[in-house]
Amino acid sequence: MVDSIFLPISLLEITVEDNRNLSNCAPTTAKKIRISTLDFLDSLNSNQKKKVTFKFDSTNERYEWNYTPVDRNGLLMSEMNQKQVNLLLNIMEKCYSPSGYKTALEIIDLEKILCEWESILNHKSRFARDTRRYWVSVFGDPNKSSNPFSVRVGGHHIGLIATVVDQKVSTLPLFFGANPSEIKHGENKGVKTLLEEEEWARNLVVNIDNEYKEKIIFSPIAPDDILTANFSNIRDISIPTGISFKELPDGSRQELVNLIKHYIFRSNNETAENYWNQIKAQSFDSVNFSWSGSLNPGEGHYYSIKHQSFLIEYDNTQNNANHIHSVLRDFNGDYGLDILADHYKVNHN
Repeated sequence: MVDSIFLPISLLEITVEDNRNLSNCAPTTAKKIRISTLDFLDSLNSNQKKKVTFKFDSTNERYEWNYTPVDRNGLLMSEMNQKQVNLLLNIMEKCYSPSGYKTALEIIDLEKILCEWESILNHKSRFARDTRRYWVSVFGDPNKSSNPFSVRVGGHHIGLIATVVDQKVSTLPLFFGANPSEIKHGENKGVKTLLEEEEWARNLVVNIDNEYKEKIIFSPIAPDDILTANFSNIRDISIPTGISFKELPDGSRQELVNLIKHYIFRSNNETAENYWNQIKAQSFDSVNFSWSGSLNPGEGHYYSIKHQSFLIEYDNTQNNANHIHSVLRDFNGDYGLDILADHYKVNHN
């Protein structure tokens, strides 16, 4: 895991044609996120507000995110009372789909499971395992409907960045991780988190004929993390090619489309539906799917799905392949850069 080192994409690099903005409008979601953010901010005292609020043009800070349990800027859940925590969760609920929100809560709850498991193994982590060790930051002023604002919620294995611009919404990058991905002890032993992300992709590769499998699997050894890490600009990062969508048999194509849709619909339904329609309009012909590592459960593996607009990465190699990192990125739309480009074109011409 590394700090962000690439410069963010310049808004000048993104054209109206690039940003696919005609179907980005999500007025219901934009209003819900705005209202829930204002409700949260109104509940804070002055010291809390100082910690949580940043100028929207704090570019370097706004592009900072992480999925390891390192400290970060913002206001900690543990520094909030229960009412404030509930109001923060309300923001998250508006940003995610129902299934995405459920998954996010499961991931946060895994901190308790991980703490218990490390105690069983007599392993002392340098990080505190705490379900309230999650930070929130608000960039910009949600009171001003004409100005963009953004909400960032982050902590161990949660990476949520929601950007609201006029009536448009972006929730990318969108990261989910899980440690453990399968609980190994206690009353919940055997329960898995991010099950679809793991099993749908593996089943696609396992069940396909060898002539296709040879193209999909680029290495017997998986990388030890997603290749894009938490870099702010992923355009120049080399991603394995694997097999093209057009080379896959029809049944496997549909399996891959289903997996892509699953990642997209982690986000709230209105935003996800818009994004899904954009991708379908572009077609899936530019998609490449690659796998590395073992096809056996419990052994390290990695896969990527690269499209002309987006990138999906998944890695499960740590802790005896019981520790998942997964992310959806957009080459032009991370941090709402695409909808911001359109906003600035309209308002500064």
